[in-house]
Amino acid sequence: MYFAKLEFFNPFSRSIKDRAVFNLIMNAMKRGDINGTRRLFEATSGNVGIAMAAMSNVFGIEFRAYLPKPTPNTTQTLLKVLGAEVVKTEFDVIDREMIEFVKKEAEKAKAVNLNQFENDDNFEAHYRYTAREIDEQLKSIGQEADVIVAGIGTSGHIAGLAKYFKERYGTKVVGVVPAKGEKIPGIKRLETKPKWFFEVEIDEVVEVTQREAIEGSIQVARRDGLLIGLSSGAVVKAFERIRDKYPGTAVLIFPDDGFKYVEAFERYLSGGR
Repeated sequence: MYFAKLEFFNPFSRSIKDRAVFNLIMNAMKRGDINGTRRLFEATSGNVGIAMAAMSNVFGIEFRAYLPKPTPNTTQTLLKVLGAEVVKTEFDVIDREMIEFVKKEAEKAKAVNLNQFENDDNFEAHYRYTAREIDEQLKSIGQEADVIVAGIGTSGHIAGLAKYFKERYGTKVVGVVPAKGEKIPGIKRLETKPKWFFEVEIDEVVEVTQREAIEGSIQVARRDGLLIGLSSGAVVKAFERIRDKYPGTAVLIFPDDGFKYVEAFERYLSGGR
């Protein structure tokens, strides 16, 4: 038996990143970090930027998004609709160099860089809230998670879930990353050194190609009528590989929906990569 956690029901970015960004902003405001400057700078390739732009509007904060070069046009357009200042950089991926670059840009402009990649408020959002919500939802139908399959990006959500469920149930946790040389929005290879991944126990990491991720998304769309994003499609394909190895109840984390990835679907359907 398996269940999917549909994180595209979150209202701002239609993604799991609403949880992390809300916690990042609220804790920064409680500490007084934002109150003086009212400006946020953040490195993002998608959902965090959209969530941060939306919530910045709610709180009356100016927001500047620094994007890696391959960021889809759809994401850039949505950020501009939300009123964010968009800076497209020459970085191919958000790595340590780009994170440090944005930190320095924020320091020069006297802005705040909440830094989703290193700020423990990201991890905390999933350990305290996402994990507990999944646990309570499963309990309500008399179930317990035997295995959780989730993508690895900043590693905030997979690490938060791993810590929570292993402490209570010894749940197996499987991570999903792009295959070598591949790019899948929202997930990254371990060479980027995602902070919290190395602080928890992950039982296995599965590599998936972009083509497989797209095919996983299309498969779910045509079977279940759900338009899921590419990292969700990657989770589907990873689960297919490991499902016999981890019997019992599985929970698949679907971080967002498919609407931001129309360009990738279009290329695939037209015979491109």
